[in-house]
Amino acid sequence: MIIDFHARLTPGPGEPSALLAAMDRAGIGTAAVSAGGVVGIDRLARQLSHGGRSAARPDNEGVRRACDASAGRLIPFYFADPRRGPDEYRRAAAGFRGLELSPAVHGFTLGEPGVAALARIAGELGHPVYVVCLGRPGARAEDLAALAATRPATTFVFGHCGGNGLDADGLNRLAPLPNVLAETSGAYTAVARLAVRRLGASRVLFGTEYPLQDPRVEVAKLGALGLTAADRRAVAAENACRLLCLKEPAHV
Repeated sequence: MIIDFHARLTPGPGEPSALLAAMDRAGIGTAAVSAGGVVGIDRLARQLSHGGRSAARPDNEGVRRACDASAGRLIPFYFADPRRGPDEYRRAAAGFRGLELSPAVHGFTLGEPGVAALARIAGELGHPVYVVCLGRPGARAEDLAALAATRPATTFVFGHCGGNGLDADGLNRLAPLPNVLAETSGAYTAVARLAVRRLGASRVLFGTEYPLQDPRVEVAKLGALGLTAADRRAVAAENACRLLCLKEPAHV
């Protein structure tokens, strides 16, 4: 079984059936999902390149309901906007298994007080914090490293191995921090291999970034990494099981 540590779900017609069908085609048993559709792909591309902020609210409650109806195949993450403060997440947290923060969507920096407050709550709850870093000051890998160093009880996930798929330097900066793992969706195969080499297989997670990416592409990439059987089991499922408190699969 493969566990997808990063997919998105936009509640509404066609979902979550389309996501579950895509998982079946790719051989993925379980997926951690955050709310999708907060901004369109054109606006997201502009904000990635030029900055900006969306104040739109992710449909976290819709994601939770869809996960509750998925017979355990979908695991809900709460998608938080740090500038709205921590109270909404604190109240809803019992219905979720992780937290996502996106500087690209919500236009904040990782040094802001709202980020620290959310990370503290996540640490208390045992929620991993998924973050996609950018190439801008305040949202780079070194900023995530600074945040993780001040929150050793919180587990952070370096989404996409960095926002440009090529952040080998970011892997070096985060490698000394045992509370940071890397997730491989969108990363080049060379960078995904570096993540395993520099952080160790026990700190790397498979992900797809569905629906932006067809999950079969990421499964093919996983196969192309040339991992040992033990390292593949760790990346494909065992590490996600540990972070999400899931029962480990008998076979991967």
